[in-house]
Amino acid sequence: MVKTLQIDSFLKTIICCFLCLIALAAKAERLSTFASQDQSFELEKLIQVPGVPWGMAWLNSNTLIVTLRRGELVSVNLTKAKQGKQAWQNISGLPAVWAQGQGGLLDVVKGPDGYFYFTYSKPQNGSGVTTLAKAQIQQNEIGQVSMSAWQDVFISDSASSSNRHYGSRITFDDSYIYFSIGDRGDRDNGQNTLNHAATIVRLNLDGSVPSNNPFVANKKVADAIYSYGHRNPQGLAYDTKHQHVWAIEHGPRGGDELNLLEAGANYGWPITSHGKEYWGPLKVGEAETKEGINSPLKVYVPSIAPGSLLYYSGEAFPAWQGDLFSGALKLQHLNRIIMDENGMPAGEERLLEDLNERVRALLSDSQGNLYFSADSGNLYKISPAR
Repeated sequence: MVKTLQIDSFLKTIICCFLCLIALAAKAERLSTFASQDQSFELEKLIQVPGVPWGMAWLNSNTLIVTLRRGELVSVNLTKAKQGKQAWQNISGLPAVWAQGQGGLLDVVKGPDGYFYFTYSKPQNGSGVTTLAKAQIQQNEIGQVSMSAWQDVFISDSASSSNRHYGSRITFDDSYIYFSIGDRGDRDNGQNTLNHAATIVRLNLDGSVPSNNPFVANKKVADAIYSYGHRNPQGLAYDTKHQHVWAIEHGPRGGDELNLLEAGANYGWPITSHGKEYWGPLKVGEAETKEGINSPLKVYVPSIAPGSLLYYSGEAFPAWQGDLFSGALKLQHLNRIIMDENGMPAGEERLLEDLNERVRALLSDSQGNLYFSADSGNLYKISPAR
């Protein structure tokens, strides 16, 4: 009897060790090591959510709020994701969303006032208009996430028969909120300053127009406009060190642009462009540069199709501090824009080109680890190599 018990105990030990090895092997499969020119890092796939995860924000250190372009909002519990458990849940309380073409539930950013700010395409007279909204999101003691007090902060004048070029990213400087709106597939909007299409809008957190906005005294320009002549800016980021607001936007066939935003500036679309027509080899616009129009500080030819922008200031990757990162949708990689000591673009590095993912949203945590979403629904984490 004693011998039988000893055999049973031995078998249990063997089985436990075997299961531990399987678990470690599974974890190792999720981790891959890569080398940038300045920093080695590990990539971990966290979870796949059901849809295109367009925007991400932190609810707390363990929970992500993720927008799905199809018009749904979910929370993701990262502990459960690592354990292989059901990790995401739907959050109710959204308004009607015009989820057609490139429209839908788009960006989400936690504001300095504790509210979560969203951009989405709001149904309006048979079309969708880029709209800024905010809401409160809470998590109870058993992990359930709920949303309340949704309100539209700013409904833009940007209606179009096209379901393209909604923008639409959010960033904050020390005082204001900025959000981007594309030309809505109508080139004439690029220089039409009576509506909000093809612009960067700047507002107070309550949606009112700042009294020092550049065009508040100009009846030929909508008060909320901060800059105009943007084709489809899908990335905004604020450099806290140099107090620069950056925008990255889709060009036509070639000619994606990184622009340093200045109050009242015209960025040229479609008068100036570095891209070509989709239907032939002719260049778009009158010239690449023109007097009175701000030129981009970085141009991508061919297009990478930038879908986001992040200013990195974390501790995890000292060599990347002060750099900008953009997700590339067409050329499918993580684009690192190397910045000099003055906060200006000085180089570029293309990371994760073999991952074969359309990199969409970008986020960092309090330790400086990077997170990104892909149009496949996958969420990834980048951390220093061990």
